[in-house]
Parts: sequence; structure tokens; C-alpha cells
Amino acid sequence: QVQLVESGGGLVQAGGSLRLSCAASGSIFRVNAMGWYRQAPGKQRELVAAITSGDSTNYADSVKGRFTISRDNAKNTVYLQMNSLKPEDTAVYYCNADIVVATVLPYEYNYWGQGTQVTVSS
Repeated sequence: QVQLVESGGGLVQAGGSLRLSCAASGSIFRVNAMGWYRQAPGKQRELVAAITSGDSTNYADSVKGRFTISRDNAKNTVYLQMNSLKPEDTAVYYCNADIVVATVLPYEYNYWGQGTQVTVSS
């Protein structure tokens, strides 16, 4: 019914930048909060940044001042601009969203994308 498709990951040198995108598609009535998580090898998945439908944002302390989350509600898309990347930012990045599905009785579900690899070389 609903899919989250991420793009924009890749390999970059330390100090470089990448922009991740995540587009939601399917039987969508409304997209509420959206966010990005990451999981490095041997570590737990952690919140990187989140944005509400009203554009309120919050960030992990480790990325404040370097990463910026934004969204385009017309496109049901969330972005993560990552600047001044560090080797410790290397991880699989996952998109997450709370989406109200367009059914007879609309109901909010939580969805995950498939993940996109970000590798930062030193």
C-alpha cells in the first residue's frame, strides 16, 4: 500500500557532502512526522533527525550543525542534507514516516524504507 524509497547514498571523503531523499508513495491520506535513522555495523539503530508536519525539527547531538532535515509536503518527500561528513557517520541510513493510509477508516501506520548506505572515507 505504502512505500518509502530512499536515494542519494554513496561513498564520500571526510569533509564532503551528500543529500539523501526519501519519497513516500501509495495510498496516502496524510504524511505526519518523518525522520532519518542510521545503523552502523555492530551498533543499534539511532535517530539522526526528525521533522514534524509543521516543520519542527530535532537532531542527534552528533549531527547538529552539520546535517539539515527538510521536507516537501507536495511530493511526500523528506531530505537529509549532510555536510562536513566524518568517518563515524558511516552507516546504513533509513527513512521513517508516520503515514495516515487512505482507507475507509484512515489510520496512521509507521513505515520504514529499505536503507541506503553512506560510507565516509578518512
